[in-house]
Amino acid sequence: MMDVAVIGAGVVGALVARELSRYELDVCMLEKADDVAMGTSKANSAIIHAGFDCQPGSVMARMNVRGNAMMDELAQQLSVPFKRNGSMVLGFNEEDTGTLQVLLERGIKNGVPGVKIVSGDEARALEPNVSGEVVAALVAPSGGIVCPYELTIAAAGNAMDNGVQLFTGFEVVEAHFENGVWTLVSADGNEVQAKVVVNAAGLFSDRVAAILGDTDYHVFPRRGEYLLLDRDQGTMVSHTIFQCPSAMGKGILVTPTVDGNLLLGPTSENREDREDTATTAEGLATVARLASKSVPGVNLRAVITSFTGLRSCSTAHDFVIEPSKNQPQLVEITGIESPGLSSAPAIAEYVVSLLKEMGVQLKEKADFNPYRRPIPRFREMDIEERRKLIAEDARFGQIICRCETVTAGEIVRALHQNPPAHDLDGVKRRTRTGMGRCNGGFCTPQAVEIIAKELGIPAEQVTKCGGGSRLLVGKAKEGDLDA
Repeated sequence: MMDVAVIGAGVVGALVARELSRYELDVCMLEKADDVAMGTSKANSAIIHAGFDCQPGSVMARMNVRGNAMMDELAQQLSVPFKRNGSMVLGFNEEDTGTLQVLLERGIKNGVPGVKIVSGDEARALEPNVSGEVVAALVAPSGGIVCPYELTIAAAGNAMDNGVQLFTGFEVVEAHFENGVWTLVSADGNEVQAKVVVNAAGLFSDRVAAILGDTDYHVFPRRGEYLLLDRDQGTMVSHTIFQCPSAMGKGILVTPTVDGNLLLGPTSENREDREDTATTAEGLATVARLASKSVPGVNLRAVITSFTGLRSCSTAHDFVIEPSKNQPQLVEITGIESPGLSSAPAIAEYVVSLLKEMGVQLKEKADFNPYRRPIPRFREMDIEERRKLIAEDARFGQIICRCETVTAGEIVRALHQNPPAHDLDGVKRRTRTGMGRCNGGFCTPQAVEIIAKELGIPAEQVTKCGGGSRLLVGKAKEGDLDA
């Protein structure tokens, strides 16, 4: 019997579970995918927004500004790279200048620190590569960048280290509430019982709510396509560069990433299919064209990959975080669109306060540990640090991924540290194996061998991303691939 079951292991669900792990409670996360961070948290702009775009007085504004302020300590505790590089919104004409003034006033009302408008020349002094057509810009120094799936993995791992259970492959398809207890049933017939349920199912939060008997919610997917450039382009800009926002979102951005790449995008298109993550020639051409408007010198020949993310939107254009009006002992978290990543720490904090108001007993653990031991990042170490690490474990002396300088030791750690990876993409998200310019062309065979050995399975059973995505189908000649 669980005290609290959190449905969904994206960044919001993982941080809610971590916040609950501070207390003497039995908590679990239920995730329908084979790993955490497999929905919106896997593919988005990776921006910690300052909070100047949100409507004053909205839940979104409150959560954004509070979540932004929490990010430094959270990232430090979870050993996740985070950088306050600042945000810059470009204005190209008189209409844009009016929009910048609106954003400035919103930012001041929302309590965004240091937000101001500068001239075009001042913007170019800060960012020499932005367009010469820029006449003004809004600058918000509190904006930042983080890796969304790394933050999610770290939060889930820290929650698990503090006693939270993670059940992957658990798609809730049926639910019953009887005698003060929820029974949640998965697609394969497994059951979890809990006194309280928190619905953090992201793009599927309305469908999960309906399964729980709560039909008041509706969300729809908004699709965004991105281009990722090689790390030799990562210094093209230092700020996150935006264009003026529209009703469809914050527009095409140009931003460095915490891993040193340059990211362009996203497009913004409302869709019906909640799993359509295909890229399109038209969408990527739009990203390239509009990114070049902001930063004309961006080198599109340096693109190493493209991808599509889906974010959860609602017609209310605000976060809904509340106890269910129709069902007992249920908290609904829905409509978490941008700036959901920025807001996630504050959402978790707020959800715990709601649970307290609902009568959940929150007795703090004496042994709660907020700190997470990271997987060593070999490429970020100096020579002495590398020698010491290799002396402790010789596997850190074997480079597997040359593009990203990832060692065998890092891959092994990723397969055993909470939440453990189970496939090639899981290793990739935890270590960056295969994320370089060759897209795994050199490192994949060795990574597969390590995964097979550490998981105790034949190499033919190693998958790219779970399910039937096997990388090998057999042996071409005599010899043991599993050795």
